[in-house]
Formats: sequence, structure tokens, C-alpha cells
Amino acid sequence: MLITKLKNKEEILLLLEKKPFIIKCFGCKEVYFPEDEIEELLKGNESKIIGVARLDYLCREEFSKLYLTRYSSQIKKSGAIIVFSCGVGVQVLAKLCIDKKVLAGCDTYSLDGFQGLSVQNANCEQCGECYLNYTGGICPLTACSKGLLNGPCGGAKNGKCEVSPEMDCGWELIYKRLKGLKIENVTKESKVLIRNYKRILDELGYNKNNIKGE
Repeated sequence: MLITKLKNKEEILLLLEKKPFIIKCFGCKEVYFPEDEIEELLKGNESKIIGVARLDYLCREEFSKLYLTRYSSQIKKSGAIIVFSCGVGVQVLAKLCIDKKVLAGCDTYSLDGFQGLSVQNANCEQCGECYLNYTGGICPLTACSKGLLNGPCGGAKNGKCEVSPEMDCGWELIYKRLKGLKIENVTKESKVLIRNYKRILDELGYNKNNIKGE
């Protein structure tokens, strides 16, 4: 099972300044989705939003293609797409919308128990601190074999990872995506990204007594 939690209010309100089209995913029944919190946050900001769609199974690329066609006129008018879903849904939409910024409105956390299976190549690490808004909708934790957050290691050759010649370099894919979105100075303009593991522990209700050896 997994849960999706809204990013902090200030970050989402900043995203709303982009005149976004909003997509909410209600596909997986084993996912906790903060619908009431989203509605409360959007209340009073309706004038900034081009449109809202309540959909399901964004992780299925064939479904998402149909959704994008259905809402194409509204999406074209928007400055970005804000997606409230797990990381897989955001990544699938980002792959399909190569000329539009696709932004995550949630962080995804893993819980024990059964999880739905996605047939797509996109994968969500469920790290609790989604980086997709910095990397054009390509997850550096799963696309990069080393999980690097601030750029490539320098070992790639001809676009392939040094760990496996069959694997594309995740950061070369990210740079190509950002270039297509006209965001080319990402490493100069963005803050240094460091994983905050304490956020995950706090969210799952852990404390020092839960950690073995302490």
C-alpha cells in the first residue's frame, strides 16, 4: 500500500501561478489520496485554474493518451499541468506532454502491504520527497542507476550508463527533457537536492525507539 501526501502549501500555491490544468487520479484503491485537503487548498484559487479533471489509472499510458485528447483544448491554454497522483502517474503524463511542464502536487510514501502493479516503464521510488518538478518529470532515483540527484556521474558513454550498456543514462534523458521545455540551466538555478530521510520516518510515525539499535 502507499499514500500520497500534498506538497507544502506554499509550493503548491506557487505552482498555481502558472495558470495550470489540474488532474487528480483516483485509480488505485490501495492508495490513500488526500482529496479533501486538495479541495480545501484549491478553494479561493479557482480563477488561477484553467480546468480540473478527476480521472483514474494515469499509470496506464493508453488511458492517459485518451484523457489528454479529451482535455486537449484546456491543456493547450494552460501554463502547466499539476498532477495529484503517485509518481508513476506524473511520469507517464510528462512523457506524453513533451512540450508542457507536468508538475507533481503530491509526495508518495510507501507502506507495507499489497500495491497495484503498473505495466509501464515508469517507476516511483515512493521516497516521500518527489523530485519530478526539478527534473522534467523523469525520476532521478529510478532513471539513474546510482540515484544521483544533482547531475550525471560523468561515466556515461554515447548516452548509456556505465553500470549497464543496455541502460540509458538517466541524467542525459533529464537534460533532453529539460531542453525541450527550454529549461537548460537546471543545475545552476535549482537548489542542491539532498534526500531528507527523516521526512519519511516522521510520516510513517517512527521515532528513535522504532529503529533497531537505538
